[in-house]
Order: sequence, then C-alpha cells, then structure tokens
Amino acid sequence: MKEIMAEKKSGIAFPLFQGFLPWKGSVVTDMVAGATLAALAIPEVMGYTKISGTPVITGLYTLLVPMILYAFFGSSRHLVVAADSATAAILAAGLTGLAARNSDQWLALAGLLALMAAAFLFLARLTRLGFLANFLSRTVLIGFLTGVGIQVALGEVSGMLGLPSGGSGTLGHLEALVGQIGQTSWPALGIAAGVLVVILGSHRISKKLPGAMIAVIGSLVASWIFDWPHHVSVIGSIPSGLPRLGMAEVSWNWSLIQQLVPTAFAMFVVILAQSAATSRAYSARYNERFDENVDLVGLGLANIGAALSGTFVVNGSPTKTQMVESAGGTSQVAQLTTTVLVACVLLFLTGPLAFLPTAVLSAVVFLIGVQLVDVRGMKRIFVERPYEFWVALIVAASVVFWGVEPSILLAIALSLVVHTRHGYLVTNRLLILDEKGWHLRPVKTAQQAVPGLIVYRFMHNLYYANAHVLGQEIEALSTGASPAVSWLCIDMVAVNDVDFTATETLRSLHGSLEEKGIRLVFAGLAEEPQAELERSGLPDLVGSDAFFPTLEAMMESFQSQKSPAEAER
Repeated sequence: MKEIMAEKKSGIAFPLFQGFLPWKGSVVTDMVAGATLAALAIPEVMGYTKISGTPVITGLYTLLVPMILYAFFGSSRHLVVAADSATAAILAAGLTGLAARNSDQWLALAGLLALMAAAFLFLARLTRLGFLANFLSRTVLIGFLTGVGIQVALGEVSGMLGLPSGGSGTLGHLEALVGQIGQTSWPALGIAAGVLVVILGSHRISKKLPGAMIAVIGSLVASWIFDWPHHVSVIGSIPSGLPRLGMAEVSWNWSLIQQLVPTAFAMFVVILAQSAATSRAYSARYNERFDENVDLVGLGLANIGAALSGTFVVNGSPTKTQMVESAGGTSQVAQLTTTVLVACVLLFLTGPLAFLPTAVLSAVVFLIGVQLVDVRGMKRIFVERPYEFWVALIVAASVVFWGVEPSILLAIALSLVVHTRHGYLVTNRLLILDEKGWHLRPVKTAQQAVPGLIVYRFMHNLYYANAHVLGQEIEALSTGASPAVSWLCIDMVAVNDVDFTATETLRSLHGSLEEKGIRLVFAGLAEEPQAELERSGLPDLVGSDAFFPTLEAMMESFQSQKSPAEAER
C-alpha cells in the first residue's frame, strides 16, 4: 500500500505530459523537427501498408490518434510511435489464411490484434513486467530485425518489377518471382530504379534531405503529366478526411481469439523490447528520467487509438525517433506537429495520391528492408562475441525461412538461453593478500590468500544452473592443497540471490569440508542473500560466527585463531 501511495504522489500512477514537461529547448525547433518527420515518415508509413496488407490510407492513420495518445501519456520525450516494419510483418504473417489482404475483414482483424496487443501491454503494466524488455537481448534483436529486413526487401522485388506477388513465405515469393521474371514491366522497373537513385542520392548529399518524399512527389507529378496509370499499376483512389472513430465490425469467437493470441503476444514482445530499448537509449543520452512501466501506459493507449481509428498496431520506431533528434527535436511537440501536418494531407491532398505508382512504394519499402539488415552490427557481434553471433544468425535465418511470428518466440527462447549460459559458464576468482592489498587470481592457480586460507569469490548469483560449478571448484581447491587448508572463505560480494539448489550445494560442501578439517566461512553477503541463507537454516549448520561483513573482518578472525607457531610462519 505504501508503494502505491508513493507512486501516486510521484505522479507515476497517472502519467501525463511527461513527453513535454519540463520545457526544454525551443518550441519552434521542435515544430521544424515535426515537419521534417512528416516529410520523411509519410511515404515510409504508406510503404508499411504493403507489408501489413492494409489499405494505403491506414499508414497515415498511424501518425494521428496513436501518436497523439502516446505524446500525452508516454514516458519518453523522444520516442516516436507509429507504424513499424517488424510489427507489420508479424501482423501479415498472423492473419494469412484468416482473411484476404486489403479486405475489410483483414483490416477488422488488424484492429482486433491492436486491441489484444494493448491488453498485453496493460497487463504487463499492472504486474510491473516492464523489465521483461531486457530479456530480448540486443544480439537477438539485431538478428531478428536483420531477418525481417531480408524478408521485407525480397518481398518487394516483385512489386519493383511490376509483377504480382505470389507464393507463401520468402522461398515461395522467390520461386514465384523466378517463374515470372520474363513478364517484367520495364516501365515499373524504371520508375523503381529512379526512386532508388533519388533516395540514395539525397542521402549522400545530406541525411536530412527527405529523399523518399522528394521521390514520391516527383513520381506523382510525372504520373499525372505522362499518364502513367495507363502504363503501370497505381494506388488508385484514396478516401479523404480524418478517420472515423470506432471499432470495425468483426465476427469473433473464442476460437478466433485463440488463433490471434500468439500473434498479439509476438507483437507485444517486439513493442516492449524495441520501444524500451529506444527510449532508454535517448533518456540516457539526455540524462532524463524514463520508466518502462510508465511507458507501457502510453504504448497501450496508442494501440487502442490505432484500433479505434481504423489502422493497425503501432510501435516505438528507432528510425523515426532518430529522424526527430537529427532535426533538433527535444520533446513530443515535434510529434504533435507531425500529426497536424498529416491531418492536412488527409483533408486536402489525398486526391493526388491516387496517381502514385505501386512500384514507388515497393522501392521505398525495399530500401526500408535493406536498412534493417544490420551488417555492421552482425560483424561487431562476430568480432566481440562469436557465440552470440551464431545465435543472431539463427534468429535471422529463422525469420527468412520459417516466418516472423514463430521466430519471435525463438528469439525469446534464445535470449533466455544466452542469459542462462552467462550464469552457467561463470568465471570465478581466488583472492590473494599481500602488502598492497587484495588481488584477483584465476581459480586454476589454486593460490591461497595466506597460508592455510583460501578465499574464493563467486562472480554470479548462485542458482541451480551454476551451483555445480561452486561444488566442483571448491572440492578441487580443498583436495590436496599445499600447505594444508584450515579455512575456506566464499566471498559472496557479487551474489544477490541464492536459490534452493545452491543452498543444498552449500550444505553438502560444509559436510565435505568438515571431514577434511576445513572450516567453511562466508564474507561480503548482502542483506537479501543472507536472509535467504538464514531461511534455509545454513547458519545453524555452519555457525552464526561463520559469516563476516567484510574480508578484513574475516582475515582478522582467521589470524586470531592461528597458533603462535603458525602466526610466526
């Protein structure tokens, strides 16, 4: 109860305006950053609809109600919440077979999935599970997004060639593409190539140039002047005006919900991990407060807004967040400026969008996919942590060949495997003492701190996966030691938790060491692990005087119990 009251007093229970207050920087600068974001994000979110399988207009809708709700209720001053390639790909994979792409039923199910993802986000908030974001490791996230990038890029090649998309999955798309390659539309290929040249050329000149927007506007003008709708496929008419608020009608039942739960959960995991990682990075960069649990409220409300405004699931976007920062944005004022400009586009400029060739969007999405392929990140992982590189590669290959939805579950499992491996393969140390103080040494050296005393530091929490390491190393150190050991101290300064298996291992070690005439003692226990050992009854077994607050206190006791002859030596 005290925690709840404290939370309410701190303003965390009902967060509002944390993306704005306290005021920093210039409102004018934030508004300019918002205009820059609109120019860059509008063609991007339109492209994401090709991934999600929803009408083009729904991409623009993600920049309205969801963005406004997050701006008011989110915790981060910098995070941009809108359509995202990873969650769009999960959406398309989860709805395949349940409805036809771009149909009303497909869009209704997309809205239902956004609601379900929001439900998971609120559940995580109520149970304070924001920390779960840390369990999707950076290694696995790089591999996952790289796989999504490859899948997205390959899926748009047919659109750039003016060919119908066919086949199921990445391999199916490639097979269909090879079979139709002779039917390539050269006008569509020329348009797509021109878009790529404009975007990449603009990026080379300046990263702040809205290359995608320039390409889209240029294509619209050219399409209208040269009558491209008679030569290539175009988007066609788009409804104007703001979205109607309300949930789309969908005939749902528990069987349907059960089918959608894995997809919604996969979305939730990606939203949690990607949004938290992005927000945390920017809060650290600017030394600002950020709370994952608070942010879950903003993300959940944003997805409810998406469901009620006729669009699909939204997520924190690292690329769009970087766009705002590069333009000088320092608060959610930039994102609100973007929503105003998008509303103007929806009210007055949807007519010209009908002339936009679909090959243009395919080219834009193709580049988005290519940018997601983090070759530099994969190389860094390979150089720094070869084992984790293979984990990232497995996740990337799984996305490409198996699909996005099951791969996110694999990514979670592999993240936990990596985490467990770090604790399982713990590298412990021995401490030795000389006139300069304490020094760390590898366990294999079997060095004694002083004659007759071994000080062994366990470098991780003690639990079932690594308790055997403790047992094996201490047994090896205490067997045949020269000179003979009378005390063995376990330095637990790095231990924050001791589980049941570990306490049983300590009991067993006490008995084994006692038979050898060696006393087992402990030093540096924090309050929590000491309480856990007391509940297990270990102090009754080894003696309450076997616990020392510091190594110095332990050493003083050891020295005082040595015989005069031993003290002289």
